Amino acid sequence: MVLQVGFTFNLKRDISPEENLPEDFYAEWDDIHTIKAVKKALEKGGARVKLIEADERAFERLKRSKVDFVFNMAEGYRGESRESHVPAMLEMLKIPYTGSGPLTLALALDKAMTKEVLSHHNIPNPKFQIFRSVNDKLKRGLAFPLIVKPIREGSSMGIFNNAIVRNDAELRTRVVFIIKTYEEPALVEEFLEGREFTVGVLGNGKDAVILPIEELLFDALPEGANRIYSYEAKWVWDTPEKPLKIFQCPAKIPKRLENRIKKVVLQAYKVLDCHDVTRIDVRLGRNNKVNIIEVNPLPGLLPDPDQNSCLPNEARSAGLSFEQLINTILFHALKRHSMHNRIRKKYVVVNFRKTGIAKTKQLKTQTHKKGKGKHGH
Repeated sequence: MVLQVGFTFNLKRDISPEENLPEDFYAEWDDIHTIKAVKKALEKGGARVKLIEADERAFERLKRSKVDFVFNMAEGYRGESRESHVPAMLEMLKIPYTGSGPLTLALALDKAMTKEVLSHHNIPNPKFQIFRSVNDKLKRGLAFPLIVKPIREGSSMGIFNNAIVRNDAELRTRVVFIIKTYEEPALVEEFLEGREFTVGVLGNGKDAVILPIEELLFDALPEGANRIYSYEAKWVWDTPEKPLKIFQCPAKIPKRLENRIKKVVLQAYKVLDCHDVTRIDVRLGRNNKVNIIEVNPLPGLLPDPDQNSCLPNEARSAGLSFEQLINTILFHALKRHSMHNRIRKKYVVVNFRKTGIAKTKQLKTQTHKKGKGKHGH
């Protein structure tokens, strides 16, 4: 029996003048080339794929879809917990899906709440303060330079090159911009001057595997730019015609530092109850202390190497094709639901050598036995 997979997504579009939205409002959504590439990868793995755009009609589409499983890449349409909307619908409809659950997605989207949970578990992250008003007083212990971010956005939304502030006047200007533009509080963090890395995780529990660590090389930025992966760095200065050579994967780091990064990343992955795939960003503070700066359970999965999509970059460095990456994510999700025997004609990663190069194994075609339930339980 062919696995029927629904593919949920939000399709990137241009902002019309009458919408009166921030210029980066749709930055998290995927373009049609990515949608087609993921669909093709799933079909190459043996699934029959139904496209389901995650807009206001998503619930009815899902209800009528008759799919066995959902591959979820929907960032959400609106609201402070938008990334959790599709998983919540799927749980109501009893349809299993890839990736983390509604609670994890809602928590990870709220940067301050994520930091509270990490801090509770003694997982290092930069000191911070939430600014709900421009008149809030800066806490003692927070020293300039600081970085100002929207509290609930991804894909570098709101984090422009001028997000680094070095005095109170600059701080107030950025806080006003964030609150007014995104209609949400501003997160103010100590700015860590050290190196920055991004780390992909695939799998669950003891099967969780860290992909080769990728470093951001800020010397590649234009002269005078702040040493952050800003909106300009991600969407303006970096183009397919002239890609920004900002990433190095695998990162050239001592084994001891690599092990420290992996340890902290897996701790965060576990305490936030992430599933199947996540990308976690870290930055080094004083004495090269590893700090978590971002947890993204819905990482970008752009297929084109020139688009500098971090997790696919790391997968390629590990020897995985884009098709293997997509189908491995699906495999781990299916395994959580005891449905991995439904896979046909598909390559998935089964382990990694210490060198970080992936070993692949072709799974034998298996016919789903009659008499089983819809989800193979």
